[in-house]
Order: sequence, then structure tokens, then C-alpha cells
Amino acid sequence: MSSALEEGDLTGRASIRNAALRLFAERGHDAVTMREIAAAAGVSPALVVHHFGSKDGLRAAVDSYAAQAFDALFSMDERDLAQMLTSGNSVSIADVFARTFPRGSPLPAYLRRLLLVNDPTGAALFGRWFALTRRLLDAMTDMGAARPCGDPSVRAAFFLVNDLALILLRNQVAAAIGVDPLTPEGVARWAKEVTTIYTTGALVHVPGEEQS
Repeated sequence: MSSALEEGDLTGRASIRNAALRLFAERGHDAVTMREIAAAAGVSPALVVHHFGSKDGLRAAVDSYAAQAFDALFSMDERDLAQMLTSGNSVSIADVFARTFPRGSPLPAYLRRLLLVNDPTGAALFGRWFALTRRLLDAMTDMGAARPCGDPSVRAAFFLVNDLALILLRNQVAAAIGVDPLTPEGVARWAKEVTTIYTTGALVHVPGEEQS
């Protein structure tokens, strides 16, 4: 096969994968047919089968592509990430999504589906991100930038879940605060208040707590 034909095959394969990614993000894997994917990609159903073999093969390709894209966002060593945090730069998942994926990208919506239905790909991503968050907090504690705590796993899960909320509840948060939280403007506004809560707290007195 010539290099020109190989490039054409790669372009066609990517076009089909991207069409499937967008449809899967909008409607879910089970609600989308191979024929609809082919129509969205502007190719024949036979070409979809040629490239991916089956819908399961296409879904696996989409999951692999999405997982690599998401993991690539946090390929930096956790100590480097900790240094960025302590220097005042935001490196939250939401911030990275806003800077990396343009408005209209199906990847944030696809991640939302993967996480909410406990898809194995989404569960694996969450597990890797939780482990990174835990290592990041450990590094920040060692640097004196974070207070030691009694349950580091719960703290890491809290930070991760709070950050992922902007992706999982993007539309609802946008309606509540009047700006898309996955835009630079929205992330900056969100991060300013969240940073205040994390560093100085939000409550003067916790209800029911005994005053010393």
C-alpha cells in the first residue's frame, strides 16, 4: 500500500472515530447505530466495518483515544504539578480542560458519560486521577504547602470530586452562575472562590461544634 493510501486510510479512520465520539457523547453508545456514525462521517457503513470490524471495535477505539487524550493532560510529574500549585497557577482538571479543549469539543461530555454510567474506561480514569491527586497532596504536604490530615484518601477524593463536578454538572453550574465553568472566564471565577474556601475556610463557626 502506498503512503498516500495509508494517509487516506488514517484520515478516514480518524473521521469515523471522531464522528462516533461526538454521537456517543451526545446520546450514549447504545443509542447510536453504525449507519448513523457512517452518515455523520460521510462514509459508507461498509467502510466503518472495514476500519473497526464492529460497533464494539469502534467503541474500543473511541475509548482508547479519549483515555489517551485525558491522561495526556496530566503527564507532568506530581512534584512539578505541586510546584505550579504553590506558585499560584491553577492546574485543576477543569482549568486544564478549559485551556486544552475548545468550546464544542465532545471530549468533556464524553468523559461525563463515562463517569456517570461507571463505564470501565471512566472508572479506570478516575482511579488513575485519584492516585495522582493523592500523590500531589502528599508532595504538597512534604513541601509545607498543604496541612497534614488524618485521612489523605478522603481528602484526595474530595478534591478530585469537587473538580470533576464542573465537568459532570457543567450545564447546571453554567445556569446557576451565568457563565460556562469550562471556559477561561468561568474557571477563573470558580477558582478564585474555591481557592479562598480551601485556604481560609468558608465557615466562621461549624453548627453544633463546641466552642473552646
